[in-house]
Amino acid sequence: MTRNPFFPKFAELPAEIPIFPLAGAVVMPGVQLPLNVFEPRYLSMVFDALASDHLIGMIQPTSETMTEDVPEIHRVGCAGRVTSYSETSDGRIVLVLTGVCRFQVVKEISQRRGYRRVSVDWEPFAADYRESDSVIADRKGFLTSLKAYCALRGVEVPWDDVEQMADTDLTNLLCAHLPLSPEDKQALIETLPTVDRAALMRGLLDMAAAASMETAEHRH
Repeated sequence: MTRNPFFPKFAELPAEIPIFPLAGAVVMPGVQLPLNVFEPRYLSMVFDALASDHLIGMIQPTSETMTEDVPEIHRVGCAGRVTSYSETSDGRIVLVLTGVCRFQVVKEISQRRGYRRVSVDWEPFAADYRESDSVIADRKGFLTSLKAYCALRGVEVPWDDVEQMADTDLTNLLCAHLPLSPEDKQALIETLPTVDRAALMRGLLDMAAAASMETAEHRH
């Protein structure tokens, strides 16, 4: 992954960041996540981020509390940088976050203008900043599992592009964009080395494909 020249250096990452708790919405280093922001508190958060370092922490609420107004949050998320945004005539902001680095929540701190903030530790995920030479253990087998899963779920994938992608970039992209459950996505975010994340993902894809096939067999 070529680093965006506008990204902060690892040592410059802030000790505190605003968070956007959203189930199933995951960003990973180098991956783009489009967001449609309309709640007043999150509009305030975006404007404040644009006025400072452009960083927003995406983090998932726990499944038990995700419907609550102030849900409990998982301990690991990923910060993204607002790399493009536009204002709509009906008062929304459409933006793209590009993943910078994962973080561990140290503690929640006082809210600002209605949105939540946390103090964070980046150190466990310093590897997100290093040029990765990590590899998927069995890339051919991994892609076979991915193709089977996508065929069953009707997920369209530009396979020519996938073949060209580096292993870490591919794994991160799939973490963010495959229709996996929030719990599965959280497990992937929290898994540090690419080789382990790819192995976990392959297991999840194979399990999901097997479950889909079982369901289809029961229907006949």
